[in-house]
Amino acid sequence: MAIINEHTVKAFDADLNRLRGLISEMGGRAEQALIQAMSALANGDRPLAAEVVEGDKAIDALETEVERLAVQTIALRAPMADDLREMIAALKIVSVVERIGDYAKNIAKRVALMDPARSIEAIPLLTSMSSLVAELIHDALDSFAARDTELALRVTVRDKTVDDFYNSIFRTLVTFMMENPRHITESAHLLFVAKNLERMGDHATNIAEMVYYAVTGERMEERERGEQPEDGAAEQE
Repeated sequence: MAIINEHTVKAFDADLNRLRGLISEMGGRAEQALIQAMSALANGDRPLAAEVVEGDKAIDALETEVERLAVQTIALRAPMADDLREMIAALKIVSVVERIGDYAKNIAKRVALMDPARSIEAIPLLTSMSSLVAELIHDALDSFAARDTELALRVTVRDKTVDDFYNSIFRTLVTFMMENPRHITESAHLLFVAKNLERMGDHATNIAEMVYYAVTGERMEERERGEQPEDGAAEQE
């Protein structure tokens, strides 16, 4: 019996490590897609934007593989307590990462709709915002791989800065549209990009909250997340 149990534990650990590796790969691809999409946007690089759109298929394929492996592992290994929580968290996290990849793809699609010769002052702000969002995604996924609740908590606190970026960009672009009516369409595209980045930050927070629950069995308290009331300038998705 001890030998069987030992084999089951080793098999489960192997499955879990495989899951973590797949999610890490998927997260890395989503993070890279965001970086490339924003580079394409800043430089008017349509071929790079097309690569991002095409690359989203690999992220979707990884999601399918993770879901298959997670369901198989739950069915065969019957994990209990914290092991089961981690498996459920993996299933939820992979769905969130896939959505992050979709947002990056949507940003890339905007590149072909915009004038490559544009010069709108919100672009540098968007680039800075995207760098922070990429860091949050990276750290949130690292917190899952390491079961690091402290890192997960720091991700949720830093998301407030993403919200501040969004509100600043929102005000900048609305002012620009009022002063330059000819650029309303272009500014609207950039508002769309800003909202996508803001949602990515929210998804990084969602991952961190799932990690916290998987490790501790408790929901992250609002005071720990450092949440603030939503600013009225934020759009509804």
